[in-house]
Amino acid sequence: MKKLSLLFLLVSIVEIYPQLKPESFNLYKGDYLGKISDSNPVSNSIGDIITIGDTVWIGTSRGVSVSFDRGENWTNFYNTSPFGTDDITAIGYNNGTLWAATAVSVEITGGATVPKGTGLKYTTDNGQSWTALPQPLDNQNDTIVVYGINYLRALPITVAEQSPTYDFAFTPGAVWITSWASGLRRSTDMGLTWQRMVLPSDSINSIQPTDTLDFCYSPSAGRYCSKRWLNHVSFSVIAPNDSTVYVGTADGINKTTNAQALYPSWIKFNHLNENESISGNFVNGIAYNYTTNTVWASTRKAEGETEFFGVSSSTDGGMSWKTFLDEERTFNFAFKNGDVIVAGETGAFRSSNQGATWIRPNNIVDRNSGVELSTNYFICAGTDEGNGYWDIWLGSADGLARLRETSFWQGEWKIYLASQALASEKSTYCYPNPFSPKIDRLKIKYSTAGKDASVTIRIFDFGMNYVRTVLQNAPRNKTIGSPPDYWDGRDDNGKILPNGVYIYRVDVNDEEPLFGKIIYLQ
Repeated sequence: MKKLSLLFLLVSIVEIYPQLKPESFNLYKGDYLGKISDSNPVSNSIGDIITIGDTVWIGTSRGVSVSFDRGENWTNFYNTSPFGTDDITAIGYNNGTLWAATAVSVEITGGATVPKGTGLKYTTDNGQSWTALPQPLDNQNDTIVVYGINYLRALPITVAEQSPTYDFAFTPGAVWITSWASGLRRSTDMGLTWQRMVLPSDSINSIQPTDTLDFCYSPSAGRYCSKRWLNHVSFSVIAPNDSTVYVGTADGINKTTNAQALYPSWIKFNHLNENESISGNFVNGIAYNYTTNTVWASTRKAEGETEFFGVSSSTDGGMSWKTFLDEERTFNFAFKNGDVIVAGETGAFRSSNQGATWIRPNNIVDRNSGVELSTNYFICAGTDEGNGYWDIWLGSADGLARLRETSFWQGEWKIYLASQALASEKSTYCYPNPFSPKIDRLKIKYSTAGKDASVTIRIFDFGMNYVRTVLQNAPRNKTIGSPPDYWDGRDDNGKILPNGVYIYRVDVNDEEPLFGKIIYLQ
């Protein structure tokens, strides 16, 4: 997820189906802004990682990036059709086809900001051409959904607000998506049409198509349905084999073992319906370790008083669960043989003994460039075995890291930071901007024209009242492409500041000072 909003505020929304004819875009290198070769991905906010041999695909807040040589060079798809400047909320890969889901943030009534799904894109030729599909939504009169012998009332999801796609899974001939308020859907014709997949309501632990059911299919109470069902709000999905699919919702984990049926049967596992249960019902990430045949899930507190944040795993197909990393807020997983790596808000946790102990990496520093990954906020991870070595990838809210591992968390780190070169040796800028101190550190770029210099950097509020000295007469030698200096977003007393606009000042020797503006958001 990728750095995503995990929202429970639901608006009225959509059902199936015939979608608009997809658009095809033939995109070749050099033909457009955005698809460029670079030594770095286009963004520092990394939401998803997929590795296939020498190829690494990543989804970011500024499009999709791909490397065909294990991270030495990158091709970035951004600011071009069909991606535009949209965020990537999910990527998925199946037999040579790469899928991507996009979204933007929009303001709704009352001033709240929510994600709006802007569609799906896929490529079968490593990005040389893309097919764009609209966000799967319903027609206004789609108020009935069929499940076996049942004709169930359903809330039609007709708007893309709060309905972005957050995950993909694949079974033979089918692609599955979880799209938050618009639920779990399946397509057997490469996204031309979508079937809404009926899951149990919150009050039912299993369904099959021969059951007589009496509930409304709805993620939100409204005109058609008097109750909302959190189990119809889906976020994560995996398909560990041709017939098995696990779906993470806001009410637990749903499993089918007849995924190719027109109406699959489902059993639900949640915090209350098992003796050895998951930690929390909001399942925002789910993965499968084929080495140990273990399901792993990022399980967060939803609405139950006894639920808690953590990680849950099952070695018996969901019939019982163990929980780990209590109160850690995690996102997703990667595996190196029997090792499990969990990306979370306070670090990348790794266990080689099925969760008995967890170890985070020491400082992540690129020895060649001297750049350090300055955040502990990790969103995704990936692994891939090379010729006699393993690459471990960590995607964060503030950059991408690759470890060419020689032993447990040891080896050579490479840090990828996206930043533009300075316009001149007499210019400065900072990023990310807007800046949140809860996620990362502010990076301040400037130059000393390649000469040894004494540098002072100070922070002021918008009224030019002093806040913090970041550097005081520090020796520096920087060019327009050099790594930045950092500010942690705190004042001289170590306190987080109020939201607002701040000013930074860079003094290089006795030269004319440089100034920049910071938009500060907690």
